[in-house]
Amino acid sequence: MKILVVDDEVDVRVLFEQRFRREIRSGEFSFSFAYSGEEALNYLHEHVSEVVLILSDINMPGMSGLELLRHIREEYPGPPVPPTPQVMMITAYGDDTSRQQAMQLGANDFLTKPVDFAALKSKLISLENHEN
Repeated sequence: MKILVVDDEVDVRVLFEQRFRREIRSGEFSFSFAYSGEEALNYLHEHVSEVVLILSDINMPGMSGLELLRHIREEYPGPPVPPTPQVMMITAYGDDTSRQQAMQLGANDFLTKPVDFAALKSKLISLENHEN
């Protein structure tokens, strides 16, 4: 499963690569990283048919994760081709307003920081099983 992680904090890459080392090595998951909403959109324009899931931070300089989500849902409205990626929003602020906004814009899930990697792994495995 191809996962695009969007977060302005560059150390997120190391964290994901450590936490999912076994799954990456086995080929179960592969991760790409974008450090801004704009970079994520550029990546998607070239790789949208590969990306199954997008994990995006909400609070980023420039284009916020919610703005990115709006762009994704407008540009890639749904099946059949290309398949619409699932989008999980991640934020340090678990406030209801952000959650409601994300869900209204079409987010599939909402996670708070610090990310519970055990819970995230089980969600990803469930999503992967649903894909196959």
